[in-house]
Amino acid sequence: MSNPALQRTDFLTTTSNVIDGYDVVQTFGLVRGIVVRSRSVIGAVGVKLQSLFGGNITLLEELCETARAEAYVRTIMHAQALGANAIVALRYDATEVMPGITEVLCYGTAVRVGPKR
Repeated sequence: MSNPALQRTDFLTTTSNVIDGYDVVQTFGLVRGIVVRSRSVIGAVGVKLQSLFGGNITLLEELCETARAEAYVRTIMHAQALGANAIVALRYDATEVMPGITEVLCYGTAVRVGPKR
């Protein structure tokens, strides 16, 4: 991916509540990134065709991966706007808001960390 937020090595994320080797020096609170996606008519037809043959449905897999990546990047951007250099307790959630339209939410706690003393 070419998104700068995904290429940053000085921004840390974890699903854990702590980052080994670092102390939390400031907590900014909840940050989130939301993406709402729908399948196109052509995509829906492609999915139906792929499901007839069984196995992995790559069209939906790609849609899900893209939505998760965008939600992740938006979460990082939200945290950076607050002055954070890390997110702890990172999670994802997805909800079908209406038939064929899904919300993907990425959220966590924005923090500033420093090397453990």
